[in-house]
Amino acid sequence: MALDTALADVRSRRWTALALICAAQFMLILDVTVVNVALPAVAADLDLGRTALTWVVTAYTLCFGGLMLLGGRLADALGARRMLLTGLTLFTTASLICGLAPNATVLLSGRVAQGIGAALLSPAALALVTLTFRGPERARALGVWAAVGGTGSAVGVLLGGALTSGPGWPWIFYVNVPTGLALLAVLPRLLPKDPAPTVTRHLDVPGALLVTTATGALVYGLVQAGDSGWTAPATLLPLVGAVVLYTTFATVERRTRTPLMDLRMLTRRPVVAGSLLMLVATALLIAFFFLGSMRLQHVDGMDAFRTGLLFLPVALTTAIGAHLGSHLVTKAGPRACATGGTALAAAGCAPLAFLSPTADPWTTLLPALATAALGLGAVFVTATTTALGLIPAHEAGLASGIVNTFHEVGGTIGVALASTLALTTTPPTPSGFTTAFTACTLTAAAAALTSPFLIPRGRPHTTGGAHGMH
Repeated sequence: MALDTALADVRSRRWTALALICAAQFMLILDVTVVNVALPAVAADLDLGRTALTWVVTAYTLCFGGLMLLGGRLADALGARRMLLTGLTLFTTASLICGLAPNATVLLSGRVAQGIGAALLSPAALALVTLTFRGPERARALGVWAAVGGTGSAVGVLLGGALTSGPGWPWIFYVNVPTGLALLAVLPRLLPKDPAPTVTRHLDVPGALLVTTATGALVYGLVQAGDSGWTAPATLLPLVGAVVLYTTFATVERRTRTPLMDLRMLTRRPVVAGSLLMLVATALLIAFFFLGSMRLQHVDGMDAFRTGLLFLPVALTTAIGAHLGSHLVTKAGPRACATGGTALAAAGCAPLAFLSPTADPWTTLLPALATAALGLGAVFVTATTTALGLIPAHEAGLASGIVNTFHEVGGTIGVALASTLALTTTPPTPSGFTTAFTACTLTAAAAALTSPFLIPRGRPHTTGGAHGMH
């Protein structure tokens, strides 16, 4: 009897720990979309121009994605528990700094620190989930983890609108502080102790800095194109610099003993296909949130709360698409699922290329974006299952890290391009949004046309669970 009670107590502690770990991950996902609805209010309060406003979104996703592989290596070397608590402390502190920010410099510094905290926290959190659970329980736990990612973006747009319209935009950051402090108070008592740290002198810090700086240079060049033009030195120099830095990164990875990214994985067709799909799908979805939020508030004159409310169905159709995609990808195969999903995204977005400035957003923008998001939800699942389900099980962890990195980098590039194409004037005009939505439609259509050739034949086999989705 005493043994049964002890086992029940251990099981209860495991699931309580999972709930709290997922709450921490939920904050990280929330902070990708919660900011979008608040951008016009942030710009007005802190007198931010288009470039600074774009970096409010991209600084976070850039550091989150660029440093995530290093965060995973640190969790392996120093202990997942230690890294999770370190990342959570940094993220919580940075959230307070963002909320108190009196100017662009402090806000962007806070967003960078949030991204670094997220890059330390997220891989450690997933490692703890996989270490804490075994057998059928692990599959259920990973399912909960994946669901948190899907609902995080949905809640983010609604919460962002409600907080911005209510107590004000700083509260989109302040809300993380009591949550983070509560988690820091409780989690240490529930998480398993770390083993002794392993030797860390071979951590590939240069690789992490190179890939993050390269992506930063790429984003800077894309943003500058909106102000200076595509052929201006201010645009071309950062873009050329990005190519040089990516090439240097590849050289470093081939020569270092413990590379951040095993570049041989990029010779695996399923990994390349899944990563590119993830990049395109995330770039489109985050661009939709960014463009839609700006258009609804600048062109249609909506307040932040109604904007968040309009985007809730869009976020929910993304989750529905992911659910449907998880069934279709095993029955029809990833090739058909990716082609259908990207084609649906193109068909949904196409009407927005012809949207009148006086059109009712509830009957035009909402159904168009909801349809596109339904397709993209299926593409997210297809990208993950292609990369993880068509390769040997022992490579699933490496492939998962690469796909997750492309997820964050895709969001970063999507916002940079959307800003450059749409926000060409102050305030933004309908013609800029038309250009940006046209580019989104063409991108989705190109993905639909190339998917049958890019994605290998075959049905996925289950390897590592829901690594790639968040």
